[in-house]
Amino acid sequence: MKKHVRNDPHAEREAAKYDRPIPSREYILDFLNESTGPLTYEELCTEFGIQDEDAREALRRRLIAMERDGQTVRNRRHAYGSLDKMNLIKGRVVGHPEGFGFVIPSSGGDDLFLSSRQMRRVMDGDEVLVRIAGWDRRGRPEGSIVDVVEHHTTTLVGRYFVESGIHFVRPDNPRMTQDILIPTEQRSEVEPGQIVVVEITTFPSRNNLPAGRVVQVLGEHLAPGMEIDIAIHNYGIPNAWPDEVIAEAEAIPETLLPEDGQYREDLRQMPFVTIDGEDARDFDDAVFCEPRRNGWRLLVAIADVSHYVQVGSPLDREGYQRGNSVYFPQNVVPMLPEKLSNGLCSLNPNVDRLTMVCDMTLDNGGNITKYQFYEAIIHSHGRLTYTQVAAMIAQRGDRDSGVRKQFHALTAHVDHLHELYLMLLQSREVRGAIDFDSRETRILFDAERKIQQIIPSERTEAHRLIEECMLCANVCAASLLQKSKLPALYRVHQGPRQEKLADLREFLGELGLGLPGGDEPTPKDFQRVLRQVAGRPDAGVIQTVILRTMNQAVYDPENEGHFGLNYPAYTHFTSPIRRYPDLLVHRAIRYLIRKKGRASHVKKVDGAPLLKSAQIYPYDEAWMVGAGEHCSMTERRADEATRDVVNWLKCEYLLSRVGEEYNGVVVSVTGFGLFVQLTELFIEGLVHITGLPKDYYYHEAAHHRLVGERTKRVFGLGDKLLVRVSRVDLDERKIDFDLVEENRRKSRKGVTVTPKALEMAVEHEQERTRRQPRGKKRATSGQPPGSTPASKPGKPRPKKTGKSSSSRRRKSTAKKR
Repeated sequence: MKKHVRNDPHAEREAAKYDRPIPSREYILDFLNESTGPLTYEELCTEFGIQDEDAREALRRRLIAMERDGQTVRNRRHAYGSLDKMNLIKGRVVGHPEGFGFVIPSSGGDDLFLSSRQMRRVMDGDEVLVRIAGWDRRGRPEGSIVDVVEHHTTTLVGRYFVESGIHFVRPDNPRMTQDILIPTEQRSEVEPGQIVVVEITTFPSRNNLPAGRVVQVLGEHLAPGMEIDIAIHNYGIPNAWPDEVIAEAEAIPETLLPEDGQYREDLRQMPFVTIDGEDARDFDDAVFCEPRRNGWRLLVAIADVSHYVQVGSPLDREGYQRGNSVYFPQNVVPMLPEKLSNGLCSLNPNVDRLTMVCDMTLDNGGNITKYQFYEAIIHSHGRLTYTQVAAMIAQRGDRDSGVRKQFHALTAHVDHLHELYLMLLQSREVRGAIDFDSRETRILFDAERKIQQIIPSERTEAHRLIEECMLCANVCAASLLQKSKLPALYRVHQGPRQEKLADLREFLGELGLGLPGGDEPTPKDFQRVLRQVAGRPDAGVIQTVILRTMNQAVYDPENEGHFGLNYPAYTHFTSPIRRYPDLLVHRAIRYLIRKKGRASHVKKVDGAPLLKSAQIYPYDEAWMVGAGEHCSMTERRADEATRDVVNWLKCEYLLSRVGEEYNGVVVSVTGFGLFVQLTELFIEGLVHITGLPKDYYYHEAAHHRLVGERTKRVFGLGDKLLVRVSRVDLDERKIDFDLVEENRRKSRKGVTVTPKALEMAVEHEQERTRRQPRGKKRATSGQPPGSTPASKPGKPRPKKTGKSSSSRRRKSTAKKR
């Protein structure tokens, strides 16, 4: 064999790390790619000239690690090769409730279909190596599992059953379709029907089901709060504090020490106030505003979490793993222990607190002309709620009104904040930020934690006022980070994809509207359309369709701007109690304040100690890439877990209401039916296509409607229907409605849908098309399998969807800022 002679470009790095350096992973991969074929361990030792026993052992371990991490694969001859050369693809398994699944390639590209037979070897979330085994009739690749790189599911939650003497746990997660057998020696005192946590002891294989042992009994199936425990375990949300974290938190003094306020600006006499919801327990931001000759001064003070959570400490490591707090109905899994989140890092009224302050000057047009960051100590002068502030704004000029009289010492400051808000609102209009008007909902519970009522939650001017103040501080923080050139996490929101824009333009064109801006419309173009349709009966429908074209915001060290808000740079600075990216931003700003010399836009307090970067901000670009991916994942995880709990509660609420009729509005149209939101209850369910009047229905995705071939009846987004609750599946979180045909009303006036409905409705048909099982033809009502109605000449038909379309899929993608 001809030897490849070249230097390892990473030799110095390896020599610095090891006494007996061996070739780096990168060099080994390049070597395997250039070799004439896969090489065994012995052949690699020969090629690299490795004879020392310690070095040979180190190379053997490195090859094992590379195989474990999916960088290389070993064939039947025990020879190593790279994935590309051996035509293998590494990816993550995504299961489907019907038993089949998909592999999402780590390097991107099209998903690979896994048959139910292939899925018997793996579970949802596993990392695998697959080979393309063939192509289906539509030209899509089908995968064959070569190896399981890593089983990511080690514990899961499910319901305990005993049938014909066989004990097993049926996972609550519908993507986990295999029951977990409980061997005799692993059984414990568990009653059938109880919800348990099971640890996997034997992973599935081609011929065997997975097995495990019960490690915890959560309780009865419908016990109050059980849905939260299930979601926490299903989504892998850390919820128990390690002993070292508890010890570190307990060691923090209950009150501020005299030295804590050293080198900080003393702003305790300034009348800061917090404005939050009635049920809020952590207050991480306080605001103050005063008029100036040619504008305003706005101060946003944020709890200084970075003072208490040191880099690399147990608190820091646990906060990173959690990524963010998770807010369930009437329950929260905090990112930081309660002593910090509801105590020292909560800006409670009438106590001194350490903060990081963004001090801004704005002109009369609402534009930020100057800003500065510094560390400070404040004393909140009042804890106000959104309801109280909204009432103070509405009753302005009436000194004797109840709420203004109650907070008479703060009314002038609230008035200043409102005046500034009106200026910021004008600036927002000029900037062209997209403003979607959606309705939030609130769940009210009874004493047994069952849903008593679901009510709309009004978004008042008080909410918008605080939002605009926080936007100002976030923009200033992003600007500072950009100028400093520190590696940092930005909040990135990319513009819509071209295929989404094409669908939107087709939809708007049918309504006589157009989206300006060509191939790259700006946020102003979208806002122009929203203003144009304001007041129209179908304005809500148009807003819903525009919202669905938007991408999801993520955390990324590469600043690509925020499309929805129309900012060239944006980050999260205002919630370090509940978001780890905000804590990182605080550390970056603290480093700029404390580093040697006077940094632009930060105030260096005289006498403050100069700290090294490693003490406050020891991060590089590569670390930030991983942190951005992790924090984006934990945010999605929290959203999905919260949505799962809310859907569970809504299903439970409707269990006793099967057969009742309600008015509803169509919030999503898919190839397999209509998703309808009940007008009074704000609960979503499916009217399957088989429940529509008898006909063949074509799904016109771009127009968000189903059209009957024979009757020409149209069911579209925003239609108002009368439906009957026909079935509730608590385990799968599914609600089915039947259409009450004789009372059907077709009107699109006054359509307002909740954000949860919008999330649930996003990309139903795209996901179903991508995830549809291979080899199954969809039948149509009244038509023999395999037959196809004749097409009309001259015009190609859209895809037909039969009345007995296969399973319904309800995956949603949160579109949040």
